[in-house]
Amino acid sequence: MYDRMQTFTTDQMTRLHDAAMALLSGVGVAFNESEALEIFASNGFRVDGKKVFITEAQVKKALDTAPSSFTVTARNPAKSVAVGEDDFVFVPGYGAPFVAMPDGSQRHATMADYDNFCKLVQTSKTIDMNGFMMVEPGDVAPETAHLDMMFSSMVLCDKPFMGSPVSKQGARDCVEMASIMWGGKDKFKAAGPVSVSLINSLSPLQFSDEMAGSLIELARANQACVIASLIMAGSSGPVTLAGVLALQNAEILAGITLAQLVNPGAPVIYGSTSSAMDMRTGGLAIGCPELSMVVSATAQMARFYKLPSRSGGGLTDAHFPDGQATGESVLALSTAARNGINFILHSAGILGSYIAMSFEKFLIDEEMCGILRKLIKPIDVSDDAIDVETIKTVGIGGQYLTQPKTFKLCRTEFYMTDFFNRQNHAGWKAAGAQRIDQAATESLSRRLAAYEKPPIDPNIETALAAYVAVRKNKS
Repeated sequence: MYDRMQTFTTDQMTRLHDAAMALLSGVGVAFNESEALEIFASNGFRVDGKKVFITEAQVKKALDTAPSSFTVTARNPAKSVAVGEDDFVFVPGYGAPFVAMPDGSQRHATMADYDNFCKLVQTSKTIDMNGFMMVEPGDVAPETAHLDMMFSSMVLCDKPFMGSPVSKQGARDCVEMASIMWGGKDKFKAAGPVSVSLINSLSPLQFSDEMAGSLIELARANQACVIASLIMAGSSGPVTLAGVLALQNAEILAGITLAQLVNPGAPVIYGSTSSAMDMRTGGLAIGCPELSMVVSATAQMARFYKLPSRSGGGLTDAHFPDGQATGESVLALSTAARNGINFILHSAGILGSYIAMSFEKFLIDEEMCGILRKLIKPIDVSDDAIDVETIKTVGIGGQYLTQPKTFKLCRTEFYMTDFFNRQNHAGWKAAGAQRIDQAATESLSRRLAAYEKPPIDPNIETALAAYVAVRKNKS
C-alpha cells in the first residue's frame, strides 16, 4: 500500500529495538514500588535498589506470552469490542480538570459533567468504549473520586469501560466493582478482560509507585492495560524523534515485561502520546505534526512486536472548538486510524493540551470518527457493486437518480452527518447561519434529553452503590 508517511524498514525498527535493549540492560528502569521490585528479583532479574536491569532474552520471553489481540467484554455482550490486529476502537478524552464552555471560558469539572459524558458515550454511534477520568470532577473527594467515576461508567453506560489505575487500591476497587457487575468473581474471571486501564511511565525510565502498583493488580486480575509513554521531546526525552522512539520503546517494554511476569498472557497494549516541547513556551505541544509522526511510528513498532497499539486521537492545543482545533484533531485522529492504531484514546472532546474537555468538541470529534470509519472502509468492487448492466441501461447522457438501485441504496451508501452543514448558502442562512460549534451546542441538548439509562439488574446497582459507600467511609 502506498503511503507518503514514513514506513520503517525492518532494519530501522531493529535499530530502535537494539537501542531500547541497550537502555534496559545498561541503564535500567526505576520501579518505585516494592512489590514490583520483588517480582523482578524473584524471577531472576538484576535489581539494584529501585533500578531493574532487563535483558533482551527476558523481554523476548515476555513478548512471547503477550496476546496480539483480545476482546473486551461489555455488560451488554452485543457491545463487546476487539482490540488488536485489524480491529480498533475509538475511546473518549481522558484526564481533563476543566470543562470548556461555549463562550471560550473554562470552569472546574463536576461529577454531573462526568455523568453527561457517560451518557454521550452510551448514545454514540462511533465511540466504542466508555472512558475513565473523562474529566476530573472537582466537587467530590479526590481520594475517592475514582469510585464515583467507576460507578457512573458501569451504571450509565453498557459499553466496555476504562478502569481505575490511580493507585494500587484504586485498581483493586476496579476489580472488585467489576466482579460485582458480573455477578461474582467466578463469572468475572470467565468473562475475560472487561476493562482497559492506562498505565503511564514516568519519563525518563521510571514507573511511579501508583502506576506500577496498579499494573500489578490489574494484570493479576487479567484486566487489559495500556503501557504508555508520554515523552516531551527536548524536555523529558531526547530532542530527536528517533531518540524519543528508542526511549519510549524501553519504557513500554519494561512495563509489558512486568505485566507478563505477574500473569503470562495478560492483555497489554503498546502505547504512546509522546510529542514535542514548544521551545518558545516550554509547554507540551500535541497539535503539532511531530505527534502524528510518533503516532505512525508507534503503530509500526507495536506491529514489529505483534502487539496492539495505542495513541491519542482528536488532540489539539487550541482552547476552543475552532478551525485550529478541528485541523489539529483531524491530523492526529486520521493518522491514528489510517496507520493502524488499535486503541485510539482521546478520540473526542479534548482541548488545550489535555487541560479541558468540551461537550461541543466531543460531538464534532465524534462526527469525524464516523467519517473516518467510512473513509477507511474498503470499496466493494464486486460485480454487483459495479453493476455494468445499469450503466449500459442508462447509456450516454442518461441519469441515475430514478434507477431502482439508487432508490434502494440512497439512505445507506453514503455517510450522512448528524449536524455538519451540507446546505447551500441560502439554506444555511435561513437555518440560522450557525457555526459548527453552535450547532453542536444545540445538538448536545437534544442528545442528553434523548438519553435512556441502559437496563441493569437493580440488585447489582444497589451492591455497587453499597461498595462505593463502604469504601468512602473507610477512606
